[in-house]
Amino acid sequence: MKTPRFIYAVTVTTLTKKPRYHTTRYLSSSNHNDSYNYQNPHKILNLSPLNSPKFDLFIRSCRSYSSSGPSDPPFSVDKISIAATVSSPPDHHHDGVSAIDAGTSLRKPISLWPGMYHSPVTNALWQARSIIFDSTAGDVNSVISKTPSHSRTTIHYPFSSDYILREQYRNPWNGIRVGKLLEDLDALAGTISFKHCFNHAGMVESLLLVTASVDKMVIKKPILVDTDLTIFGAVTWVGRSSMEIQLEVLQSTEETSDPRDAQALIANFTFVGRDSKTSKPAIINQILPETEKEKQLWKEADERNKLRKKRRVEQTKEIENETERINALLAEGRVFIDMPALADRDSILIQDTCLQNSLVCMPQQRNTHGRIFGGFLMRRAFELAFATAYAFAGSAPLFLEVDHVDFLKPVDVGNFLRFKSCVLFTELENPKQPLINIEVVAHVTRPELRSAEVSNKFYFTFTTNTDSITNSKIRSVVPATEEEARRVVERIDAEKC
Repeated sequence: MKTPRFIYAVTVTTLTKKPRYHTTRYLSSSNHNDSYNYQNPHKILNLSPLNSPKFDLFIRSCRSYSSSGPSDPPFSVDKISIAATVSSPPDHHHDGVSAIDAGTSLRKPISLWPGMYHSPVTNALWQARSIIFDSTAGDVNSVISKTPSHSRTTIHYPFSSDYILREQYRNPWNGIRVGKLLEDLDALAGTISFKHCFNHAGMVESLLLVTASVDKMVIKKPILVDTDLTIFGAVTWVGRSSMEIQLEVLQSTEETSDPRDAQALIANFTFVGRDSKTSKPAIINQILPETEKEKQLWKEADERNKLRKKRRVEQTKEIENETERINALLAEGRVFIDMPALADRDSILIQDTCLQNSLVCMPQQRNTHGRIFGGFLMRRAFELAFATAYAFAGSAPLFLEVDHVDFLKPVDVGNFLRFKSCVLFTELENPKQPLINIEVVAHVTRPELRSAEVSNKFYFTFTTNTDSITNSKIRSVVPATEEEARRVVERIDAEKC
């Protein structure tokens, strides 16, 4: 039998002032894998050297068509305005700070955005990070102390006046897309960690900053998609190799008289510094709180850090004492398995609430370290959790809080990623506001090695409008296996803390 041959057509367009002509090259191969380097997917993007005349012409042409806004503002920007590409953004805000046009995705230096993965906010944040690459090289091992004001960053979303931006964040029920908001929060936390930890461009090759976890964040009031939104944050606490970043989401309305009423959400992200060569913990810059508020935030963050360490120790001790609680949870599940006709019709097995989806991680979704952007994973996990709660409740759920997020393993370009979700438990004490607790677990699957490992765990809480539920009642869920029962016990204990 002849070896099958495949012919590929690749269209190469030469951009000029009036692009009119293109040429087509034909590549043939007897094996599809010969033309795709599986070990290094990044190579498929290197169509032209970055410093070649053709690439420079391509970039300049894209810039001329991508935005009608002003030229690049100075990089020393703390307040970042998110703008669309329909009209030119204002040159200055009312406070005199130059705005960054977040709609312009092609900005120098191009090497800062290896995947070019962007949203209206990440475009602006990539540029805000670029200031570190313009600094002169210094001692790679130098560690200094910085104040929280050094890393403080503010982002403004002009939803009320920017239709295009507003449409990117609108969900089908004319509310905010929480998944995209979580994505932006992670991007902003990453930028703040950059500003605190990197003293000069020489540190970029030696230090990696990764998201370790996200503590509980509670929606304090509905976030509107047609009202301006502001997010600001700074580093509040630093250990030897870890730091906590607190972000605050504000949205004022005409009815808002007290500034505290504008607060819609508070999020605490934990980032960890790693040596890029050894992956071991790396010492990072320390923090010097100045104001009374900064000192109070440092104290609160330090208490949370101690509580996390204490909780990890307690979890190892409590494993032996969980047998009785696990057996109690399994009692009803055994009825579903062994005597389904006698099972409680107001309950359902956890395994019958599960949903899942899969994807192959693309180069366009990678961050500056060449790994998959953490905010992208959070958005995908939230959207699956929302769908799970929707299918379980029978009506569109209302998001209440992110209970916790763990980043256990890095996710790389080319990884086959599977998200699996389930209703872990429900709280039905308040019939008017039943609570639906969703677990989403991300697995990095390697079919070639026949292996899979957990990379992330996400926990969300939703409620629903009981008046809109078809069967007018939320069912309780029960575990069918000891592993499921243990997960329920661990999550309930974590909620109590």
